[in-house]
Amino acid sequence: MRKREREITDISEIRSILDSCKILHLGLSDHGQPYVVPLNFGYVLEDDALVFYLHGAAEGYKYDVIRQNPRVSFAMECDALPFEGKAACQYGMSYRSIMGMGKAEIVTDTDEKQYGMSVLMKSQTGKDFTFNEKLVSIVQVIKIIVDSYSAKKRPLPGASL
Repeated sequence: MRKREREITDISEIRSILDSCKILHLGLSDHGQPYVVPLNFGYVLEDDALVFYLHGAAEGYKYDVIRQNPRVSFAMECDALPFEGKAACQYGMSYRSIMGMGKAEIVTDTDEKQYGMSVLMKSQTGKDFTFNEKLVSIVQVIKIIVDSYSAKKRPLPGASL
């Protein structure tokens, strides 16, 4: 990270970003061609270990790409607020963000699919949901085991980091 003063290392603040963000931009690579797709997500953060659960239709291009290359990247941001300056180069955007890399797998175990969907709904709504085998049979669930991630914030000018 180039601007270390913007780095976030406090796990409670990282969790706050994860709770505030609702869309994860998933980066995939299809034979060197980048492909990015925005998805809702759920997460589990225990100690420093971060795992995401994503879902989608039963079939699709992203699953084909993951099967051939499970290495992924991701980015998410929240609290984005533009600000003005006296000159064009002083305009900017305040935000909090997390980005990282990991390995994706398509979940086939029914119990883990149910768990992943419950995690996703809890992260998105704050509510507990349960899913039966029939409900999870019509969707795909992707699990991302995160290898590395970093969190960052840029406050409004004059605000403390």
